[in-house]
Amino acid sequence: METESKVLIIGATGRIGYHLARFSIEYSHPTFALIRHSSFSEPNKQQKIQSLSTAGVTLLKGSLEDEESLIKAVKQVDVVICAIPSKQVLDQKLLIRVIKNAGCIKKFIPSEFGADPDKTQISDLDNNFYSRRREIRRLIEAEGIPHTYICCNLFMSYLLPSLVQPGLKAPPRDQLTIFGDGNTEGVFVKDIDVAAITINAVDDPRTLNKVLYFRPPGNVYSMNKLVETWESKIGKKLEKIYLPEEELLKKIKETPYPDNMEMIFIYSVFVKGDHTYFDIESSGGVDGTQLYPHLKYTTISEFLDTLL
Repeated sequence: METESKVLIIGATGRIGYHLARFSIEYSHPTFALIRHSSFSEPNKQQKIQSLSTAGVTLLKGSLEDEESLIKAVKQVDVVICAIPSKQVLDQKLLIRVIKNAGCIKKFIPSEFGADPDKTQISDLDNNFYSRRREIRRLIEAEGIPHTYICCNLFMSYLLPSLVQPGLKAPPRDQLTIFGDGNTEGVFVKDIDVAAITINAVDDPRTLNKVLYFRPPGNVYSMNKLVETWESKIGKKLEKIYLPEEELLKKIKETPYPDNMEMIFIYSVFVKGDHTYFDIESSGGVDGTQLYPHLKYTTISEFLDTLL
């Protein structure tokens, strides 16, 4: 029987990176985590680092700015998964060069874990949020590095706890705003489920040089459906204020960056339909829900139950 690929996780102390490392070990991959020197002395990261070490993850000291540590780490593995925060996406450039020169990596999964940057229709609004991801994709492709891009749309921890109400921390129980006509569908998934699907894709030849979309049927909701589901759970009708596209755009332009980013994502998802306007198969991507039917995932309805 073939041995499982050796996997390097960069960003293993982060929210998604920690789950990736745990699942990698659980799925019997020899797993390595590149950890910054400073992280070992940060109280909020020490517990995660200890937990990963106990689980069997090999801890390597280094960073995306330290070429020597990258070369050493990359040469020990077959697959590299990067899970750094959005604002650091361009920091992957040196890593890409190291992977290219090493010549031993059979798959690179860069830091995306969001909407497909090649499919979003808001490039004039998003303060280069998606163009930075596109830049990394084009670099990977130009260097001929084998890859898989993971597009899971929105994490449930973002926007969903407020029922897509910018600035709120909990779901409203009296009135709320619906953006656009409320019928455009978006996708929310739990970060732990994204980690599971990513590790399943590591050695799957069907995902090589493909975009892997995670769009589970129970997680595709319009704002109208979201509100209706919440109303049925609390046993009460909410007052709905509909904000047309032009009004939302006006608000986005009047609000300074980065305070307008929540509204920009809402516009992208629930007005432009950037998660769902295209068919996965005809776009050349692969559907994670179909590839891995054995995986159980948290539905939006189940997540809303935790907010009651």
